[in-house]
Amino acid sequence: MPSEILINVRPGETRVAYLENGVLADLKIERKVSPTLVGSIYRGKVIRVLPGMQAAFVDIGLDRAAFLYVGDVREDLDSDSAESELFEADSGAPAEGSVASATKPRIQELLNEGQSIMVQVAKDPLGSKGARITTHISLPGRNVVFMPTLHHFGVSRRIEDPAERERLRKIVAGIEPKGGIIVRTAGEGATESSLRADIEYLHRLWQEIQRNYEKRTKPGCVHTELDVELRALRDLLNEDVERVVTDNEESYKKITAFISQFMPKFKNKVSLYTDRKPLFDLYEIDVEISRSMERKIWLKSGGYIVIDEAEALVVIDVNTGKYVGKKDFEDTILKTNLEAVREIAHQLRIRNCGGIIIIDFIDMEKEAHREKVLAALREELSRDRARTTIVSMSNLGLVEMTRKRIRPSLVKTLCEPCTYCDGRGYIQQKATVAHEIFRELERETNLAPDATLVVHCHTDVGDYIYEEETERLEDVERRIGHNVVFKLEPHFHREQFEIFVRPSQTPSAR
Repeated sequence: MPSEILINVRPGETRVAYLENGVLADLKIERKVSPTLVGSIYRGKVIRVLPGMQAAFVDIGLDRAAFLYVGDVREDLDSDSAESELFEADSGAPAEGSVASATKPRIQELLNEGQSIMVQVAKDPLGSKGARITTHISLPGRNVVFMPTLHHFGVSRRIEDPAERERLRKIVAGIEPKGGIIVRTAGEGATESSLRADIEYLHRLWQEIQRNYEKRTKPGCVHTELDVELRALRDLLNEDVERVVTDNEESYKKITAFISQFMPKFKNKVSLYTDRKPLFDLYEIDVEISRSMERKIWLKSGGYIVIDEAEALVVIDVNTGKYVGKKDFEDTILKTNLEAVREIAHQLRIRNCGGIIIIDFIDMEKEAHREKVLAALREELSRDRARTTIVSMSNLGLVEMTRKRIRPSLVKTLCEPCTYCDGRGYIQQKATVAHEIFRELERETNLAPDATLVVHCHTDVGDYIYEEETERLEDVERRIGHNVVFKLEPHFHREQFEIFVRPSQTPSAR
């Protein structure tokens, strides 16, 4: 389908929007203060081996140590020997779980504390977790991915024509690359010369990375991935893309140079946007981004979905809302669920949600309706570039699925936990804080007979006590045998309070 790539560049931030039929289908945002590390290669130092977890912590020169799982460690770190079990030739990707087979050595047999190793970031740091790394290096090009630690090759599953797959295999075999090769989807129809040029470039790049690694004596970066706009062009630019537009002259020059070198046939698709109206406003992309930051997303029918992103998983709830249907109740539910499927798939891509995802569709009594919703979900997710897996629909109507998580989600990229509620999404009621103050006052003992207790608390809490809890306050004063006065502090957090004793001024703080 007709597509466009829009690139908005401003000091400190670059945004790339991928549109299908004028609708935002993918979004990448990168800021200088928090650039992605995925794909970057480091000289690392093993600082701790954990046999109980079959993993290791590796210092790569960042604030937090990176995490290396045994399945991501090559058995021979000193050679380019290939391991056939690590590669699924037909898919062109490492076979999941194969590296952690019963024959795989244990982590303590592969790594020693203090050992220097070359690693590549597979997943960005997330929350309190450090980066996920691997020793299986992969260097993506336009048409192929070069894996210098392997000697096998494969073809992307998205290239379905058997004749084309065989043609590509023969070309790669004839080139005899010094390492493993995956022909990417973009490589479909590529000539031998373009494939050879891609492979030779990546081989030269690998040699440079090796030299940089040898030069560096301490943990640190030896190779960084392309800028976000160039990565987007490398991965997204194809025959379906009608134009590439950027609103920055320096970016335009960088893009044209990149395309001229690696994708010259697309050079005429690049243009520089110079109008005063912001580029993203032409397609209301900022409006779509704001919509994707909201918890509740309304559907055209009147139904809605609610998306909650937690530390361990993403939960999506589907509701009929204001939609009442035109036929029977089951028909209303089916139509709402089917509409929700399209919006859910769209939101997962825009928000870049990853990991475990639980979808609570509206309960459907008919098995045929459940199968129809699942089939629609699989169809919509098939267009997602991230790997997705639908596990099942439970007896409670919950759909369990996973989506590969590499980079932080849109919310984690653009937001931070609320400093007031500390990310909980709620704060204690005034009554709750008031009663906590009363309980703390009752704990005050061994005071001088003439002592007065002074409570410093938020204005809202103090007002609530004077208006609604005077009887409880008088009861507390009777119990402890001392007067209690309140000093209102508008700058306090609502849940914060401090209790002082007069005249001694000895603090007893919460």
